Amino acid sequence: MAGSRTNSLYHHRSDRASSLARGSPRRHPMVVRTRPRPPARAPADRALRDLTGSRALFDTPDEGEILRLAMDHITAAGPYRAETGYLTVGGHLVPSPRNGRRPAPAVGRRVRELAGRDGPVTVPGRPWGRALGLRGLGGLHGYLVVTSRSRPSEAERSLLTTIVRHTTAALSVAFAHRRRREDASELHRLRDERTALQQQLISVAAELGYQRAVHALMAEVAASNGGGEEAITRALHRLTGLPALVEDRFGRLRSWTGPGRPDPYPEPDPGRRDEMLHAVARQAGPVRVKDRLITLVRPHGEILGVLGLVDARDEADEHTVLALEHAAASLAPQLAHLRDLAEVELRLHRELVDDLLAGTDEASAYARSEAVGHDLHRSHYIVVVQWRNRTADDSFAQTVGQAASAVGMRSLLTRRADHVVLVADERPHARALYEALARETGTRSGTIGVSAPCDALDDIPHGYEEAQRAMDVRRHSRERYGTTFYDDLGLYRILGPGNDHRELETFVQEWLGQLIDYDSRHHTAMVETLSRYFDCGGNYDETAESLAIHRSTLRYRLQRIRDISGNDLANVEDRLNLQVATRVWKIVLGGPG
Repeated sequence: MAGSRTNSLYHHRSDRASSLARGSPRRHPMVVRTRPRPPARAPADRALRDLTGSRALFDTPDEGEILRLAMDHITAAGPYRAETGYLTVGGHLVPSPRNGRRPAPAVGRRVRELAGRDGPVTVPGRPWGRALGLRGLGGLHGYLVVTSRSRPSEAERSLLTTIVRHTTAALSVAFAHRRRREDASELHRLRDERTALQQQLISVAAELGYQRAVHALMAEVAASNGGGEEAITRALHRLTGLPALVEDRFGRLRSWTGPGRPDPYPEPDPGRRDEMLHAVARQAGPVRVKDRLITLVRPHGEILGVLGLVDARDEADEHTVLALEHAAASLAPQLAHLRDLAEVELRLHRELVDDLLAGTDEASAYARSEAVGHDLHRSHYIVVVQWRNRTADDSFAQTVGQAASAVGMRSLLTRRADHVVLVADERPHARALYEALARETGTRSGTIGVSAPCDALDDIPHGYEEAQRAMDVRRHSRERYGTTFYDDLGLYRILGPGNDHRELETFVQEWLGQLIDYDSRHHTAMVETLSRYFDCGGNYDETAESLAIHRSTLRYRLQRIRDISGNDLANVEDRLNLQVATRVWKIVLGGPG
């Protein structure tokens, strides 16, 4: 009978809990109790009423909080104590400590051994212990480890089962909510990723379309008969909308397409130009220099030119850079081809000029000159160019050739060890070539000698000697830099190669022998002092300044010269012979220059 009453009471409470869970209104049926309720049952009743009457387990989305609430309810349900709980996270059971106490290692091992089944657990000081699996539709959500001071009654077991079921249901809801949140977050991420991919695809398609347009236009330029530098600048201007230009490596404009072309185009500064080219060469890709975006054209490392865009508003983007790079790639083989043609032409010129300077037959010379586009039937002038601290290599020869073309000289060119030789079909201007080379080289320390006119091919070797003599006279003159024409040498025309050195040496010895011997014995510079005195026209101040000595020292030296040589500088004839002797000594016999 006692068992029947207990079961009736339990079923009554279960029905009441079910009604509360369904949200039905509370009822207060009249229950006739034949005897007082055992006090031990009151906490269990309260725990069940609290659990089923509130939605705390289902209101929280956090699995750990659900497990904590469940352990609180179990502790309130009679003799039970919730030792610990476990949640399944990533396929592993992760402990949820109770009141800050972590479970004993033995408990954790036992729970894992059960592998999702319910089973007994041994906890010191607790005669009864059980690991209860929280199994939902999605699998094992975790475990509750429950102990008791005594073996629970059937009603207490049923109450514990109900708590476990509610906890499992709440965890299933929480897990489902979490999965939905994760799915929603993943869906949002996938949508964002899809949008980004679509945008990237659109950008790539636009980039490919622009690249195809660039390739097509550059291929059209390469295939057209009118291709070249102007065609490339036109195409680049069409692609970018910016003024496009090509300069040679020295900074001279070769082609411009678009508005705003400077007129006249600014003259480049050679020193700054070289610094700029070296700075740009150290960087990869186009480089901004002031209001221009430029790239070097150098197919095999050698800089052949500069391709640029005028971008004063800094509007260039990656498409502009792409177009500029492709245009430079298209321009490189063309400039290389032009360079190769120029080198071939220069080699043919050199071979022809070398033969003309050495002497060659007319028929061959005329035929070869026609092949290179030069008319040898006209009178020609031999021009010799030497620049201080500049080796007469291919680079300097090219510079001389470009400067000659810039001033309108039609010429053939070759080079020697220390100078460049031009065979020009007109008499050069007195200063034009020198000034052009001074701009190109950035220095005025150069000397140019020009021969008399050569009316026949046989005159060219002798004209070469005349040009060298004119250059030597200029180099040994007071103003050693500039241009000297052989026709203007006057007396100095006899003081050069081709004359009888024996007679000249005798003449010098007659007039300067005693001074030369004195200088040799005493390590003085009497002959040089006399030569400077004549070069300065007998002016004491200029002579002293040129020798870097005091005026009184000059007077002393000139008096010593009179005493040693026995010649009177005031006598016109003595003065003329002494002046000629000093020039022969300096120019022909190699005295100090």
